[in-house]
Amino acid sequence: MEKFESSVKPIPYPVEDVYRNISDLNNLERVRDRVPTDKLNSFAFDHDTVSVNVAPVGDLKLRIIEREENRCVKFETEQSPLPFNLWIQVLPVSDTESKMRVTVKADIPFMLKGMVSGPLQDGVEKIADALAQIPFK
Repeated sequence: MEKFESSVKPIPYPVEDVYRNISDLNNLERVRDRVPTDKLNSFAFDHDTVSVNVAPVGDLKLRIIEREENRCVKFETEQSPLPFNLWIQVLPVSDTESKMRVTVKADIPFMLKGMVSGPLQDGVEKIADALAQIPFK
């Protein structure tokens, strides 16, 4: 299993607000207008799942498999060309600030490591950057 981690992102909201928003995917409705449509052909979600069609990757569907209140939300792929797990960790910094990190673990075949490792690391960082920009109130 290969592990890809984002840098730690400061979030100017309390950990409770951040966790409440990331643990219910229906909250993605609030940021639907920020989703880049140049690479996404579709984007759908409910309380526990999010589905996207990303050019040139194809269909991806992630499901929340574990929630650890005010600490972590873990996802697992239900549909993906490359199965992986993703988790979003949040920790308090103060009563009004927190920090976040996104981690992906993927079982990448040896022949593909050189081709997908760089883009996967970039993708993890972009996800973390996008999450850090969300108004969590």
